[in-house]
Amino acid sequence: MTLSLGALVQSFFTDHLPIQKGLRLGSICSYRDTIRLFLCFVSERSGRRIAILALDDLTFERSLEFLKYLEQERGNSVCTRNQRRAALNTFFAYLAVRVPEMLAVCQRVAAIPVKRTSLPDTHFLGREEVTALFRSLPRKGRLALRDRTLLLFLYNTGARVQEVADLRIEHLELKPPAKAHLHGKGDKWRICPLWDETVNHLKALLAQRSVSPSDPVFRTPQNRPLTRFGIYKLVRRHGASFDTRGPKPRRVSPHLFRHTAACHLLEAGVEINVIRSWLGHVNLDTTNRYAELTLRAKAEALRACEVGSDISAAPRNQVAWKDDKTLLAWLNSL
Repeated sequence: MTLSLGALVQSFFTDHLPIQKGLRLGSICSYRDTIRLFLCFVSERSGRRIAILALDDLTFERSLEFLKYLEQERGNSVCTRNQRRAALNTFFAYLAVRVPEMLAVCQRVAAIPVKRTSLPDTHFLGREEVTALFRSLPRKGRLALRDRTLLLFLYNTGARVQEVADLRIEHLELKPPAKAHLHGKGDKWRICPLWDETVNHLKALLAQRSVSPSDPVFRTPQNRPLTRFGIYKLVRRHGASFDTRGPKPRRVSPHLFRHTAACHLLEAGVEINVIRSWLGHVNLDTTNRYAELTLRAKAEALRACEVGSDISAAPRNQVAWKDDKTLLAWLNSL
């Protein structure tokens, strides 16, 4: 008996993704958004209600049109288009196994190439900027300690925002050697050491309330866990003044603290594999981009203070780097 499209979609989300592939809710929601967009697109172009769509409506041509639609009509970036394509491939690969008659269509969809795109610019905060940001945080107020502890935890661990939202008191070990257990992508756990300052702030934060092991570490005034969106808004509120503009604008966000932690670990001489484990990267290539970033930053600073062969003839009071606050700030951060 041939399964209906509805039954296959339901099985894809209730069995294949969470059980067979072991994906977490955030990843499943990303697949859900893609498939919903795709089915709505097919329904509109075929003139059939979603409830009566059949497998025959999911053609290779419609899949190509859908990817064009994302870029040309919805205004999605190439990166978003590629992400949607990957989700579509996973869905069609599942269909190929459950409905062998669709194998030819699924193979053609799988052959749709990934569009080339340049890697996004990776920004980070300098050490002086981190110091200035923490100095700018309010020290008084009901939420002052929570906000300072949250930003310090982000900088200390380089945690993803969802990992911080999921953090529970039972995931912390505040006795030496202090550490946090983070639940990351792919349902994997990792351990991050905690600085003494982070531990002191966490202890002070938790001492303000009665706690149980399953309570969230960071919560709202209404005693609900801070969501990833709440954390993002909190970081934006405190860090917006440190945004930069220009050809390569920088926006302070929770993920910027992750980049900052990685770059500062590298500058401190921490081995790249240790940083990979620290950040929870599966592929070392992902971590290596931070090494390239810091090396490029240092090379640019070196060129900025490079002098010509007639250095001995230059008057001492005309040496530019002594008045270059940006370069001095960079040198002090090494």
